[in-house]
Amino acid sequence: MSEASPESNQDSNNESAPAGPTISDRASDFMSQANEMLGKVDWSQMGKYGKAAGIIAVVIVAQIVIKVVVDTVNFFPILPGLLELLGIVVVGQWSWQNLTTSEKRNAVLEKVQNIRKEYID
Repeated sequence: MSEASPESNQDSNNESAPAGPTISDRASDFMSQANEMLGKVDWSQMGKYGKAAGIIAVVIVAQIVIKVVVDTVNFFPILPGLLELLGIVVVGQWSWQNLTTSEKRNAVLEKVQNIRKEYID
């Protein structure tokens, strides 16, 4: 057995601690700089291209978040099947409420066209 005292082990562990800013400090500095830069942008001048770039950026971030969530859910063996069943039930219920008559189908089509006109045109 070793005769070394725990105090000497603690001293050697303290020497290996890195000096300087940590990752969280760097991340907070980066976020503050990004917020500063975004605060200086005149958002009223953004046109169609700016909106399109913003939508694309949001979609990319959303896809990354969705992938992380789905990968996490897939670790649990029963959850993917239950969520698939829940999705089928929700789509069936929405379809029953919104697509059963021609008036409801036309209303859904009109809503989609209005949203398209608002954001794309």
